[in-house]
Amino acid sequence: MKTFKLIPESSSLKILLLFIAISYLFSVSLRFIWVNEFSPSPQFHWNNELMINTNDGYWFAEGARDILKGHHEDNDLSAVNEPLSLLTAWLSKIVPVSFESIILYMPSFIGSLIVIPIILIAHTLGQTRMGLIAALTASVTHSYYNRTMTGYYDTDMLTIVLPLFAVYFIILAITHQRNRFLIPIVVAFSLSQWWYPQSYSLNTALLVTTLGYALLFERKNHHFYKIALFVIIGILSLPFWMKIAIALGVFAFFHFQPKLDQKWFWPLFGAIITLYFSTGGIDPIWAQLKGYLFRESVSNTEGGLHFYNVAQTVREAGNIPFNVFAERISGHTVTFIVACIGYLLAILAYRPLLITLPMVGLGFIAMSAGLRFTIYAVAPMALGFGYLLLLATRAIDKEWLRTPILLLLTSAALYPNYLHIKEYMTPTVFTAQEVSTLEQLGKTAGREDYVITWWDFGYPIRYYSDVKTLVDGGKHNGDVNYPASYILTQPQPNGAVMARLSVEYTEKGYENNKSAVIAEMLKTYKADTVDDLMMNLQLNPTALPKATRDIYLYLPLRMMDILPTVTLFSYLDLKNPDNQPQQPFFYSTQSVQDTGKTLELGNGISILKDQSILKLGGQEVPIKSFFQVGYGQDQRLQINEQHFASEGLSVIYMASYNRFLVIDDFYLNSAYIQMFVFDRYDPKLYEPVILDPMSKIYKLKV
Repeated sequence: MKTFKLIPESSSLKILLLFIAISYLFSVSLRFIWVNEFSPSPQFHWNNELMINTNDGYWFAEGARDILKGHHEDNDLSAVNEPLSLLTAWLSKIVPVSFESIILYMPSFIGSLIVIPIILIAHTLGQTRMGLIAALTASVTHSYYNRTMTGYYDTDMLTIVLPLFAVYFIILAITHQRNRFLIPIVVAFSLSQWWYPQSYSLNTALLVTTLGYALLFERKNHHFYKIALFVIIGILSLPFWMKIAIALGVFAFFHFQPKLDQKWFWPLFGAIITLYFSTGGIDPIWAQLKGYLFRESVSNTEGGLHFYNVAQTVREAGNIPFNVFAERISGHTVTFIVACIGYLLAILAYRPLLITLPMVGLGFIAMSAGLRFTIYAVAPMALGFGYLLLLATRAIDKEWLRTPILLLLTSAALYPNYLHIKEYMTPTVFTAQEVSTLEQLGKTAGREDYVITWWDFGYPIRYYSDVKTLVDGGKHNGDVNYPASYILTQPQPNGAVMARLSVEYTEKGYENNKSAVIAEMLKTYKADTVDDLMMNLQLNPTALPKATRDIYLYLPLRMMDILPTVTLFSYLDLKNPDNQPQQPFFYSTQSVQDTGKTLELGNGISILKDQSILKLGGQEVPIKSFFQVGYGQDQRLQINEQHFASEGLSVIYMASYNRFLVIDDFYLNSAYIQMFVFDRYDPKLYEPVILDPMSKIYKLKV
């Protein structure tokens, strides 16, 4: 182990602060590449500022807005109690820039704080230069950059920073063995868990690692069990102030009653452990494991109904190939391999780094649990990379030569990350045209009114229109997605009935503390299936619940690409999950090649123009109907249609969007296709509010 140890560096406070400043400014500056790219484009601006580029950010923005406003509506699901919303509202009061600027730039300036605990960890081990190399690489590597870039307004800006501070304080306590470092451990863990409650699993793993470290290497050293005790206090499922009060009480006992310390320590330790299990224990961890490692295609709810599991459709919760895994952690496969070797050698040289193992382990389960977890391994792997660079160059005794070599090798590792940042140009969630539509809706709709759309658009709609939604980025379980999917993909009569039912039963559920709206509907109307329910209500529309608020249907163009996914949530047998019906046919493309005799639509699909036949691979299917839809110079929708056969698939050419659709009758008759593509609506059921080419809004009349 001594073979791998580096000569300790004597870094002054000035050097430490200089390294932190360099890496912080480097991290922030690279996040302005996105700003420079999008700033010249007016369609990405609103209220004289660039808009954010993550849907979930609008939930926190809504919460901060409502905090500043001083009120919000009951059951509007506003994030008024979320730490990020509270921090944003506080910053809005003291920072002299617009609210839009604050939510845009917070991820860059706060997320870049990751460099501080990384450098401090290395400094504690006597290798501040290792920390500088690690901070530079970790702050801009793929996964960390993606989730803390400018505009990515989400909790990720501190989700890694705070646990890293907790790790730093543990390593500091291990290295110096002073009681004064125990309270900061509790503060760091408490802040981490307050900011991001899902960090409970990671924090518990850090506790296990700390205990394991004590038992393996310092079994007879009483101080190491003190460290573990304060870690436990920090992760208790109790209010922040209560954990701090317990920590201060225990610390005072140790400080003022040192003679009783040994006698009462283990009873006290046992009491805190008991408190840990009585306030949650491993139950939250098991719930998370089931959600990510044991995903099923259906999820159960009340009434014996089975719904589609949203985790199956979320990309970040899926398996990823090794090269993507490596690039997201270290920027390049070669850098990742070097970092892995360096990390293992660093642990041999500096045993306290074992405390970072849970972060590495959580990052590595991304291979099966999804790419979102790679972010946890970024910092430890960066430390490993920095360590191996120093180890490989330690034989160079001339500092004037060693420093440029280290700079060159670090730059080589940074270059793939720089290229990624240049290419990773995530657009804003909505364009200015779409936001203008939503703000118009906000002037028409009341705060108690509902807008029904798919969950991807729930948060932005609530932020810009100040209305309620059925589903959003946090409320999107299978049972609540079912009615939204049904409304969008079924014919208008069925969808309209479901819209009224789902909104009124959702509101009633808030009053009665019942969330299973579909089960409640079937129970109330004594219907066996949703089809039976629809048939009964079509025959007896007066049986619909009384309308207590207005309902709007939001149909954006951007829903077109996810329409098959939307369909999955309602095109199923709720009582027999194994009875999976064949999904209806939908194909959309903007990549078309005209060969003269055929139109090649990609993926083996083509149109034989002179025969009105579709080729689907080796299969020929008649074109039932052909529609050409587009906007004229007067911005009015023009529709030309031809009918060729009694059976087959329909083709829609959306000329204004240069898009072809190949669909079956299910999709042709769906509310989304009829009302968005054709502007066709049943005047008894709906009335148009806004018919913009990018998004169309209808008001329910039942």
